[in-house]
Amino acid sequence: MKLVSILTYAGFICSIGFTGCKVPAAIQGPDIKAMPDSYSNTADTTNAAAIHWRDFFQDKALVDLIDTAISNNQDLSIALQEIEIARNKVRLRNGELYPKVSAGGAISLEKVGRYTSAGAGDASTEITPGKLVPEHLADLYLGLNTSWEVDVWGKLRAAKKAALAKYLGSIEGRNFVLTNLIAEVANSYYELISLDSQLDIIRETIQLQKNQLDIVRVQKEAAVVTELAVKQFEAQVLNSQSREYDILQNITEHENKINFLLGRYPQKIARDKMALTAQVPYQVMTGIPAQLLKNRPDIKQAEFELQAAKWDMKTARQAFYPSLNISGMLGFQAFKPSFLFTFPESLAYSLIGDVAGPIINRNAIIAEFRSANAYQVEAMYSYQKVLLSSYVEVANEVSNISNLEKLYSVKSKEVEALTKSIDISTDLFKSARANYLEVLTAQRDALSSGLELIDVKQRQFMAITNMYKALGGGWK
Repeated sequence: MKLVSILTYAGFICSIGFTGCKVPAAIQGPDIKAMPDSYSNTADTTNAAAIHWRDFFQDKALVDLIDTAISNNQDLSIALQEIEIARNKVRLRNGELYPKVSAGGAISLEKVGRYTSAGAGDASTEITPGKLVPEHLADLYLGLNTSWEVDVWGKLRAAKKAALAKYLGSIEGRNFVLTNLIAEVANSYYELISLDSQLDIIRETIQLQKNQLDIVRVQKEAAVVTELAVKQFEAQVLNSQSREYDILQNITEHENKINFLLGRYPQKIARDKMALTAQVPYQVMTGIPAQLLKNRPDIKQAEFELQAAKWDMKTARQAFYPSLNISGMLGFQAFKPSFLFTFPESLAYSLIGDVAGPIINRNAIIAEFRSANAYQVEAMYSYQKVLLSSYVEVANEVSNISNLEKLYSVKSKEVEALTKSIDISTDLFKSARANYLEVLTAQRDALSSGLELIDVKQRQFMAITNMYKALGGGWK
């Protein structure tokens, strides 16, 4: 039968099926808003996302940790399996476009009632010359069976394209996991070496406080100060020692966190403990917002998911139209094994074509169509949300990096001033021109300010890393 005749017949089936081929109206999704032209008044197209992560991170110890994480991280391994699952779904959808052919055999035994049309006919029919059809009749079959849904309306091709879009989206999903993994390892590394620097400051402060405690004890024996001053200095030493133990615990937890990201059991983390003070944060060029569309894996993943939702919508729409199915068989069939391969008498074949369209049970098809429509609209909102979120992330980090630079400059001057105040207050205390409370205050303020300076430096490195991730760097 020619395709034109098939389509004519399908149209006839639809016309007699009341509204069998009528498709409900689809709900339109939101318009996708374009991104701004730039993040600020400048629009330099140079973008740090193009830099490979090995070149972006200057610390060799950190690069080695990231290498290990990429090889062993469980989340990344799970993402790779999701890619494999999506790839096989594409193969499945592609296979549905072609006829299905199977080989096999069957055997059965049948007895029909004598007082039926079949039984009465068999009773007077010779199955072989001079021998009537037996009352118990076997049936043997060996051959090929085939079935094929002809993709007249493109439903199967649309399903294949949806699966392909989801597969491509899974690849971008893996890239997004990789980008986040690299950033998380780097940020955890910076937190760890920041704790190392804080520990050094605490220990230096404890030694200074112990020296001053010895001086106060001597002055107490000389009746220059009271026992209260000694106890105040002792309490300050004990307080600093307790902070030392807190930092040691935090170091252990951060080492274990990094080991977890690296997919291994707890062990010491090799690191450059002077990295925060010796290195200068990488200067990140943001480029223009439009570059996020090709650099950020989560945007590309959302785009593929939107494409998949559109193809799923088309697939659901085609379900309202009649389907053309062709089935057939070719093989050998007989009632005795000795006759099974007798040619051409035992040769059997059939070819059946049928057209079927929905008439009565349209509610289920309408529900599938409306669900696909809702998924498409949801995908459009999700895509717009990712666009907005990515722009906001970059804009926030641009401001964060700028303010942290100013904060570090001010905090450095504060630390310098408070460090000098310790020496001044100590000298004044020795000459009885300042009381011990002024010495304690100077030490406490200097310690707090020194720890805050380390924290600001850590935040600078983390802001640079977060900017690199927000721009879409790390997966290439």
